[in-house]
Amino acid sequence: MRIGIHDADDTRFPNLALMKISAWHKAHGDDVEWWKPMFPYDKVYSSKVFTFTPECAFLPPNTIKGGTGYGLYNELPNEIDTMQPDYTIYPDCNYAIGFLTRGCIRNCPWCVVPKKEGAIRPYRTWQEIKRPDSRDIVFMDNNVLACPHGIEQMQSMVGQKVRIDFNQGLDARLITPEVAELLSQLKWIRFIRMSCDTNQMLFTVTTAIHLLERFGIKPYRIFIYLLVQDVQSAEFRATALRDMGVEVFAQPYRDFENNLEPTPETKAFARWVNHKAIFNSVRTFAEYNTRNRERKGESCEKLL
Repeated sequence: MRIGIHDADDTRFPNLALMKISAWHKAHGDDVEWWKPMFPYDKVYSSKVFTFTPECAFLPPNTIKGGTGYGLYNELPNEIDTMQPDYTIYPDCNYAIGFLTRGCIRNCPWCVVPKKEGAIRPYRTWQEIKRPDSRDIVFMDNNVLACPHGIEQMQSMVGQKVRIDFNQGLDARLITPEVAELLSQLKWIRFIRMSCDTNQMLFTVTTAIHLLERFGIKPYRIFIYLLVQDVQSAEFRATALRDMGVEVFAQPYRDFENNLEPTPETKAFARWVNHKAIFNSVRTFAEYNTRNRERKGESCEKLL
C-alpha cells in the first residue's frame, strides 16, 4: 500500500504519532511518504496537535485524523502505539522523544491533559525510548515528578550516557530537596524547565530555583514557561523571574474550548518577553509599548 502522512501543524518538532504510524506501516511492507495533494494514496493520516492550526482543505475526505487538534479522545491503536518511532521521516531530528508517564494529578483549567489522558500512570522506560544512535532524549511528560515510576526512571538515568530534557516542564510544587539533588545528578541537554502560570505560583517557583541552586544548578540553566492571561500579573512574574537570572518564555493564553485567539495585548507582551535582548534592556512593558509607538510614528513620517 501507498501511505501518505500529513503533519498539520508543520512545526519544527517531530510528530511522535506520525513516526509510529510510519514505523507500523513500513513493518508491514507499505510505502510511506509525506502526503502531497493530487497524488493517489491507499491511506492518508493527518495529525494535528493544536486546535488553532487551520484545516487543510485539500486532504481527502477519508483521511484518518488524530491528535488534540482534531479532538480530545483520538488515540493510536495499541499495536501502533507500541512501535519504535521511525525517525527517518524527520532526518534533522538527532534525539529520541517519548513519554515515561501519561496523565497528570493537576486539573489546571487551561490544560487539556486531565481530560485527554486522565490520571497519571506509568507508560514507558527510558531504555525503551532511547535511540541507539543518540544519547539525547526529549521527554514530553506532563508531570513526571508526580509518578513514582517517573522518579524511578530519573534515578536510573543517573550516571548513564544520556542527556535529557523534559520539554513540558517539571512541577515546581514537587521539587523537594531530595528531588533537587536528583535533578542535579542528571545530565541536561540545556535547561531544567518549569512553569509559573499564576502569581500564587511565583513563591513556589522561586523556592524551587533556590533549591536547585543549592545543589549547583545555576539560574541561567532554568527555563520558565509563563502563561499570559492578565498582562499586569504576567509582568509581575516575568520581571521577578528575569531579576533572578532565569530564562523566561511567555505563552499567550489560548481558549482551546472556544478556539479563541490570544488578545493583541498578550501577543505584544510575549514579543517583548521572548526577544531576550529587548526584554533585558527595556525594563517595563509600558516602556516597550512607548518605544513601539514612537517607531511606528517615525515610520509614518518617513512615508509622508
